[in-house]
Amino acid sequence: MSHFTSEDEALLQSMLRQLLQSVKEKITGAPSVECAEEILLHLEETDENFHNYEFVKYLRQYINNTVGSVIEEETEKCTSAQNQGEVSGYDTLVQHVTKKTRESKEYREMMHALKNVMMVVVESLINKFEEDRMRNKELDSKTRNGRQSGCYTDNCSDSDSSLNQSYTFMSQEQLQLLVERLDPIQPKEVRQEALQTLCFVPPSDILNSEGWPTLRKHLTASLADPDATLGEKVLRFYAKTFSSSPFNMTRDVYTSLARHLELYFLSGEYSLRVSAGLDVSNTDVNRLLKKVRLLNEYQKEAPSSWIRHPEKYMEEVVESTLSLLSVKHEANPDFLSPVYFLALLDIKAVWFKKWTHAYYSRAVVLRLLEKKYKSLINAAVQQCLDYFEFCKAVVNKKSRVNDFFQQDSSDKQNFSYTGSGLQYIYFVHSLCLLGRLLIYKQGRNLFPVQLKNKKDNISITDLLVLFTQLIYCSPSYPKAPVAAHADNYSPASLVMEILQVFCDQTGCTAECLYTDAVIDALLHPVQSLLSGTEVYINCLETTLIDVADILARIAAVDDGLSLLLYGENEKTAKENRPTAVHIIVQFTKKLLHDDISHLSGSELLPVVKGAFIFVCRQMYSTCEGLQMLIPYGLHESIAEAWKKTSLLSERVPTPVTGVESTSSISLESKNTLLWEETLLDALLNFSATPKGLFLLHSTGALNDCVNFMFSSLSKKLQVDEYEEFGNRVIVTQMATTPTGAVALQSSGFIKALVTELWALLECGKDDVRITQPKSTPVDPIDRSCQKSFLSLINLLTYPAVFELLSKQDIPNKQMYSLREVPTDVIDIIDRLIILNSEAKIHSLFNYEQSHVFGLRLLNVLCCELNTLLLLETQYKVSQVLLTAQEENVTEPSEGPGDFIIDALSVERNHVLVRINLIGGPQERILPSRVLDEGNDPYIWPMFSSFPLPRCYLAEIPRKAKFRQDKDLDKLLLLLKSPEKQTGWTEICRKLFCKVMKARPEIISGTTTDVDVKNESLSSVQQLGVEMTVRYGKYLNLLEEHAENDLCFVLMNCEKFLKQHQRTVVSSLRCLQERSSGYDWFASSIFLIMSGDGEKTLTFLQDFSRLLVSAFLWLPRLHKSVHLPITTVESGIHPVYFCSGHYIEMLLKAELPLVSSAFHMSGFTPSQICLQWITQCFWNYMDWSEICHYIATCIFLGPDYQIYMCISVFKHLQQDILKHTEAQDLQVFLKEEALHGFRVSDYLEYMESLETSYRHMLLKDMKNIRVQNT
Repeated sequence: MSHFTSEDEALLQSMLRQLLQSVKEKITGAPSVECAEEILLHLEETDENFHNYEFVKYLRQYINNTVGSVIEEETEKCTSAQNQGEVSGYDTLVQHVTKKTRESKEYREMMHALKNVMMVVVESLINKFEEDRMRNKELDSKTRNGRQSGCYTDNCSDSDSSLNQSYTFMSQEQLQLLVERLDPIQPKEVRQEALQTLCFVPPSDILNSEGWPTLRKHLTASLADPDATLGEKVLRFYAKTFSSSPFNMTRDVYTSLARHLELYFLSGEYSLRVSAGLDVSNTDVNRLLKKVRLLNEYQKEAPSSWIRHPEKYMEEVVESTLSLLSVKHEANPDFLSPVYFLALLDIKAVWFKKWTHAYYSRAVVLRLLEKKYKSLINAAVQQCLDYFEFCKAVVNKKSRVNDFFQQDSSDKQNFSYTGSGLQYIYFVHSLCLLGRLLIYKQGRNLFPVQLKNKKDNISITDLLVLFTQLIYCSPSYPKAPVAAHADNYSPASLVMEILQVFCDQTGCTAECLYTDAVIDALLHPVQSLLSGTEVYINCLETTLIDVADILARIAAVDDGLSLLLYGENEKTAKENRPTAVHIIVQFTKKLLHDDISHLSGSELLPVVKGAFIFVCRQMYSTCEGLQMLIPYGLHESIAEAWKKTSLLSERVPTPVTGVESTSSISLESKNTLLWEETLLDALLNFSATPKGLFLLHSTGALNDCVNFMFSSLSKKLQVDEYEEFGNRVIVTQMATTPTGAVALQSSGFIKALVTELWALLECGKDDVRITQPKSTPVDPIDRSCQKSFLSLINLLTYPAVFELLSKQDIPNKQMYSLREVPTDVIDIIDRLIILNSEAKIHSLFNYEQSHVFGLRLLNVLCCELNTLLLLETQYKVSQVLLTAQEENVTEPSEGPGDFIIDALSVERNHVLVRINLIGGPQERILPSRVLDEGNDPYIWPMFSSFPLPRCYLAEIPRKAKFRQDKDLDKLLLLLKSPEKQTGWTEICRKLFCKVMKARPEIISGTTTDVDVKNESLSSVQQLGVEMTVRYGKYLNLLEEHAENDLCFVLMNCEKFLKQHQRTVVSSLRCLQERSSGYDWFASSIFLIMSGDGEKTLTFLQDFSRLLVSAFLWLPRLHKSVHLPITTVESGIHPVYFCSGHYIEMLLKAELPLVSSAFHMSGFTPSQICLQWITQCFWNYMDWSEICHYIATCIFLGPDYQIYMCISVFKHLQQDILKHTEAQDLQVFLKEEALHGFRVSDYLEYMESLETSYRHMLLKDMKNIRVQNT
């Protein structure tokens, strides 16, 4: 059926009329045009007779006849394709057929024909409607037009089409006649009849007519008419206009209504007073409220459409509103102004929130407030002040009864408001309006304000202090049934909403909240409780919880944290005035010791404790915050509370099957368990910083905290991003220490990590339905495994590797089951790195991908030289890789085969060069791991035996010709005779800095044969000696027999250091050994002394007396008697908990972007810096820069070690940000040398850091001997 006949048109017209009549009741009941359209669109879902309508049957048959063959054909094609597997799993049959049918030619022709015929049918219906209307007009031309019984859409009007109204269409002459009949001089009956007719005329016709200006005046007059019926009909017309006309038409109606109300409030007939209250059941009051309500409804809807119209239209609406709300009687302060009525209907000022949400309208509103209607803001501020004065009066009377809302406690049918109730409603409206206003900069520019009864201006700070005081100064509310929602409008909850919004913003918080006055106001109840003064606060516990909530939000932002720690102005802070941090931590300690008498026995006491602990946690989880809290020993107080609670939780009975939980575990026991977890979580977050982790270890709760963390991570399927970053940072900090690594191992964390990695790498997830083969990974490490790869890198620091792998043998089984899943780090090395048997290779489903993963992991691990020595001595990693390379060759008929270039051989070649060459960025050349385009994709020579090809060694550096330097001569002369001059140290410093800045190249290590048996050195030490000597010879610093000299130095160093070591009984492997790694510093000094063992030992012996030796020469403090026993037993070196801590602290202050990048990566600056410092920057800097590093720290002080690391991060800032985005920051920092970094270039920067931080850093560095808290 490609076309329609006239019979078809008549039939369709009849069926459509029948359908409209059948659904008439549903459509006429719709509240708006949009709802009516929704009813029609979803008629099939809501009307059970839908498929019985003749119109629907006709359409279904027509569609079937037209496109039925297309549907059947596409269905067959799709079914056939599915059987052959060509259609993917998510393309269903219905979706595919529907898409193809809609694209067919038959479908397009059908829709075109339907559209044409329906236009004809609808036009016929409209014509019939016009004919009926004209017939009625002829019968009674002077009376109102008859309303039609049917409901038809109007496609000719400019207004929205509506199916829930019956419309009468009028000509201009008829509309003019209607305007004349609405003139106030006409009899009441004529006006009522005209208004009745007006309600059935499309509003757009009226608003577009020539007589609208006159009609508007008549309608305004009718609103003021004593006859309520007239006013009701006008309001009904206004409401209809608002709901169905565009903004450019309705703004006229709105402004006329607002002007009418303004004139009414200014007229003599209005006499309502605030003190008299308000009876909303009164007819006149009820009519007034209806008018204001209509205005308010429009206020809330208009912002959604006014942006599409000229700004002047919107400005008219805004100005008419502000003009109305500004109405007041100066002579009568008791005048019940329009703002009270608006507050009754919109108590939280939603209208103002919507008007200021978008800049388009906000700019107009705030401009008008500033220029013409600032009295509105003044009145709102005054109302808040008046309420606060009332609250203070109530508190002074020691009363707990509130006058407000007294009507709520009476009968539900009482619809009257007392005067105080009206004042409170206006106060809530003012509070919400001001809270919204302060969010925006233009709004804050309206302050300060000048009030008539105040001498001083009211600033933003004054207002925020007032808001804050309302949290704890407001009296309580009667607990009546009708007042069930009173809490939503209580001052405390309203102020909390406002302050929470401020804390979520970025621009306004610094200007509003970050002031000492506001913080003092927040802490007032806390200070009162601390000082023991009498407190008149209702719901004290709730108030304290609210205060803690705001403080925690402030502390979560860097600027807010700085305010709590140092005050508004750190430089001008008063010494006799404690900053907020001191008050908070003192109060928290008193809470933990149950030393607050006002709260004793309170059910909410644990919640209050938890809230303030969380505030402290926000501070001590940062380096600068922890520094302020350390003197208070908060970690000890929390640990003590946890130990007490854990004893109680042990008594909780085990749940019994079949017994209700309420009987087997009491509510008190559940609360005890919850409190214990809160305390463990608080303790765990100390480990977010190096020194915090050291303090956590001293509490003895480290293992329990790690167990809690792992349990929490196992239970939480989803955590927010910030929490995930925080957990990753904590794990990274833990893994940097021996005790933390052991705790992670015993908790099951490492097992879970390894198991998850294996599932991703080898097995895939069991719960993923495979509909097609998994794509072959393009990257060396697939994106699905990247997170696990980075987690392993964070975990496997040298302290962790030593604890987990020292003296651990590789399993090397004869056979591996395909179902055998690794559970430990040693298994990962066995199954992914050291693949030295066919059994291991055949046990992998994805051999190449998994082995590449293992080799990449090995490459990163071996960047830490101590880890490299351990793996090489225990597992002969180099030999395993060389053997694999030797086997990976072609098999020609004659001669040796060529190396096969594949992903594995390229990776192995890179690892072999890296682990067998020592050198900085300009001293060694590492082969690429990426193939090039062209005929020769891999230009780097491969090898299967030592020595390495010469091409990987950079050109041997030549000794620069030594030129005399006056400053250097002066420095050397001073060093030889220190007793001859006063201020010797300072002069040396200045000369050293001068030489370093002018000619840094002349300061470098260029300054015998002893037959010593080296059997007493461990295999790790011997391998370290070989690497050092090889590097020294490359640098032309050592002679042929230097190996014996270095062994002599190291053995004497061990003997010397052993005299200063404690005897410690510990399960930690690092404390069971004479040393926990190779002595890279002593080796560096040996090279500086050009292999002179005697000079080296003499220097080290003298050097050991200096403070700087504790931080440059790490073995110096291994199990040292100079450290407290608790420090020694922790196995944590001062370089980590002192230098590493301050590196993170200074990094956040000096390079915030870099600090944030580390946090987002889940990596820590302290970990990579500990690696750099431990190996004296070997492999990261060229030899000359290493000499400069050592010399700088010795000459200028141990704190320069920290400044050096900050300088490196400053040098790498752009690279760090780039690699953070690429999600491989850890890999970059560990693998890449410090290209282009020169100590002399950053000496001035380091001097500036010294000026700012030396006093604090040196003080703490000197205190490591007593660092037991």
